[in-house]
Amino acid sequence: MNTLPHAPPAPATTAPLAGFTVAVTAARRAEELSALLRRKGAQVIAAPALRIVPLSDDQRLASVSDQLARRPADIVVATTGIGFRGWVEACETWGTADPLLNSMRSSRLLARGPKAKGAIRAAGLTEEWSPPSESSAEVLDYLLAQGVQGLRVAVQLHGEPLSDFTAALRLAGADVVEVPVYRWTQPEDTAPLDRLIEAATTGGVDALTFTSAPAAAGLLTRARTTGHHGELVQALRGDVLAMCVGPVTARPLMAHDIPTVWPERARIGAQVRKLTEELPARFPTLPVAGHHLRLRGHAVLVDGTVHTLSPTLMRLMRALAHRPGQVLDRARLLTCLGEDADAHAVETAVARLRTALGDARIIQTVVKRGYRLALETTDCAHRP
Repeated sequence: MNTLPHAPPAPATTAPLAGFTVAVTAARRAEELSALLRRKGAQVIAAPALRIVPLSDDQRLASVSDQLARRPADIVVATTGIGFRGWVEACETWGTADPLLNSMRSSRLLARGPKAKGAIRAAGLTEEWSPPSESSAEVLDYLLAQGVQGLRVAVQLHGEPLSDFTAALRLAGADVVEVPVYRWTQPEDTAPLDRLIEAATTGGVDALTFTSAPAAAGLLTRARTTGHHGELVQALRGDVLAMCVGPVTARPLMAHDIPTVWPERARIGAQVRKLTEELPARFPTLPVAGHHLRLRGHAVLVDGTVHTLSPTLMRLMRALAHRPGQVLDRARLLTCLGEDADAHAVETAVARLRTALGDARIIQTVVKRGYRLALETTDCAHRP
């Protein structure tokens, strides 16, 4: 896009994501995340990129729990509150919770953060240590500094393998037991996910949100299965923003050179706030015919008021805004209207677009040449 003259920011709107479509790939807390996004004005497409295996049905977890009950670990690392609580609750359904908890009373318990610490205490246990942050790296540093040679260390996973963490412990001489809490697998019904991928690759989505690395990996895996992997990666490298909850979640995307954004704190509330900053900032404010105009995914803000457009009119608007102030001839604009459109369709579409924007002066006719956005000069943009 060409360099634009400076313009004052558009008036604030009470819905910072109004006019944008945001996709939610989460399986857990998807409703909460969707509600937060809608509260910010976004249209939401929700399709889980994975399915959580019910703990009560997970025989891998049952087997590991039985092993730990019969042969206690020297050290147990709780990485998440929900994961540790779910582990204990699953054992309660199998009738093995008491033996497991009794075995842990002889173990040294480490909690990765305050939520994991709370879950340990809720189970009637006491942690030996917890880092000031929620960093797995700090827990690993602590363990290596204390020494794990010859010790049996149980690590509660949180939806994905902690390959670097467990590998470092094994290299230091530990016997590592991985506890596969809330394991992920493919959704039983993949149709919603396929529709989400189609929307992302055809311009129907402005941002994809990810709250776990397995969700990011699951989306890419499903796109590869359906033959849309290249298109999805291209979209995420281009116009579709990949909004992650944290750097760990972003890793499967970064492995494909996909630009990612995440907040300082790995919380979905912070993720939504970051999205309200990043997504609108991708679209500059244009001083046009006495108005402040700003594009959104499927709408245009004119002086802070949302004007929702049809997909056809939105394509036309994007073409004009891509080269603001420059004249686009009818042949160029005709490509925005579909294969069956004729030259007369451009005039009709421009008329409809002017009506939708609320001021016909926003799009200027240049006789015998075409149409352009009535972009103001730098001097005009600074008029009081």
